[in-house]
Amino acid sequence: MRESIHKLFLFTAVLLLWFTPVRVAGQGGLATALVIEGGTLIDGNGGAPVRDVLIIVQGNKITNVSRKGQVSYPANAQVIQADGKFIVPGLWDSQVNYAWFWGEAMLVNGVTSIVDIGNGEEVGIAYRDAVLHGKVRGPRTFIGIGHIGGARPGQMTGLETPLSTRQEPKSVAEARETAKRLLAAGADMIMFHDGSFPEEYYKAAYEEAHRAGKAAFLRSNGPGVYPREAALVGADAIPHSIGVGHSIARDPSKWNNELDRFADMDDAKAAELIQVLVQHRVSLVPNIVHVSPGYPKDWALFEAKDMEMFSDRDLLAYYPDNFLQRLLSTYRGLDEGAVRARRMKGYQNLLRFHKMYVDAGGYVLAGGDTNGGKAPGNIVHHELATFAEAGFTPMQALQSATKWAAETLRVLDKLGTIEAGKLADLVIVNADPLADVANLHKIDSVVFDGKVVDRTYHPWFSSPFAVTGLNQSHAVESLPWVAILKQATFRGGRRGGGTAPDPAASPQPAIETVSPVMVTAGSPTLQLAITGFNFVRRTRVYFDGISVPYRRVSATELQVTLDENLLRRAGRFDIVVKNPGPVASPEWGDGTSNTAHLIVNFQY
Repeated sequence: MRESIHKLFLFTAVLLLWFTPVRVAGQGGLATALVIEGGTLIDGNGGAPVRDVLIIVQGNKITNVSRKGQVSYPANAQVIQADGKFIVPGLWDSQVNYAWFWGEAMLVNGVTSIVDIGNGEEVGIAYRDAVLHGKVRGPRTFIGIGHIGGARPGQMTGLETPLSTRQEPKSVAEARETAKRLLAAGADMIMFHDGSFPEEYYKAAYEEAHRAGKAAFLRSNGPGVYPREAALVGADAIPHSIGVGHSIARDPSKWNNELDRFADMDDAKAAELIQVLVQHRVSLVPNIVHVSPGYPKDWALFEAKDMEMFSDRDLLAYYPDNFLQRLLSTYRGLDEGAVRARRMKGYQNLLRFHKMYVDAGGYVLAGGDTNGGKAPGNIVHHELATFAEAGFTPMQALQSATKWAAETLRVLDKLGTIEAGKLADLVIVNADPLADVANLHKIDSVVFDGKVVDRTYHPWFSSPFAVTGLNQSHAVESLPWVAILKQATFRGGRRGGGTAPDPAASPQPAIETVSPVMVTAGSPTLQLAITGFNFVRRTRVYFDGISVPYRRVSATELQVTLDENLLRRAGRFDIVVKNPGPVASPEWGDGTSNTAHLIVNFQY
């Protein structure tokens, strides 16, 4: 009898295992699908919330959105019980100067997509693709690869790679070819960094972007092109809402600060500009927190939230201290007295203008201008708080960080709302964001690319393509210094291979270019060309800290042999040239060149 009962028990257990989905709290396990069961869906389209939903995710896509109990779902599914919770699309940060160590913090705070402004160059391509293939932990990244315009005097040397940031076309044809080159390399947008070019340049480049189904961004800060002109030449988005303050101030020449310009706002000018921008469907990314430090009513709360985030010792284990100190400095040294009084009026007008814009049918996007002075992920929630302060409805604020961003980037068919067929990026929160948009920060779970995100920090977190943001992604660093060094120290040399000089005191060497810039992991032995100057007979070349063989092609070129064993691991590897001591001109350096990089991309 006891044996029979035991067999019956085993049989029942097998049946239960066979027919009951696996419920797993985190990632991994045997689950082949993800199910979100129960909860209230706010899908991002602007309609009424739907209670008691059932969402099925298979692979990285949403395959079914229905009501709880109406459909069955796959065996071995990972199930998230969402009763009493609220489900929204994954959040976007629509303006980011990306640094590798922000990836975890963004995901932890519900940010599943970001718009990188175009500083990444070749490494931006490798990083974006690594995220999309699950090789690197971070949000889905939309890249410009490089800017057009924005170069400072002396910044460009002519030695930059074809995908470098700060491209400077000299004709309409060059503007078009620059856009085509960036798009062919995989750019998700074409971005002009300033308004200094003739309007025909923008039109030509944006024609190429739109032909490829990509977005057009323009920092319309003049002197020739401001927001009205940006709309007319085809811009889809204006980062910083730049140029708006200038365009609507009574006397724009009087002010240099954006809040001062908004304090001088002419409502008639504002209404006229809004009409043009809405008509041409231009999205504004105002970066309100960025341009208004100390002015939002929740400023003290922002600081408390950021300090709470950086109390996590696992995050601090890898987060660079100089970036943390820059963030802390944001909360010090704020405006006072008459300046504060004037700029507070400007802040209120800044809020009022963007509320007017949304109410007129325009799109305002949540973007932090996320850089060293911002807490990644948190900054999106701070920006949404300023939208609420401006009078945005909670739905408008939610859409600013979801649907409107995806539509502006021309990827609404894939992202931005929760619908069958779209990529499975979503956030589950513990309180109703339509009652208070601040509830978007009360996160229960984050799903990115169909997988539940581990919402903890890991002290070992890293990236094989580690760059720290603005101006750190060049294939060859310090090129303006190289140009000055060459003029000061290089006296030419024999063109052929021949015998290299072997002076008693070595000149300071420098690298000008490397080619190729990027290869694929697992590539065969590579011949890497380095051009530069001041190479001598006892020069050594180091790849990732390892001395590697080379052949002297000429006084200004070395052909370096990189064995296939050095190319098995993906990463961004340093290349330097070193000359033996003593150094002839120590004021120029210690005999070690500027740093170049070879990107070894993952093999997909």
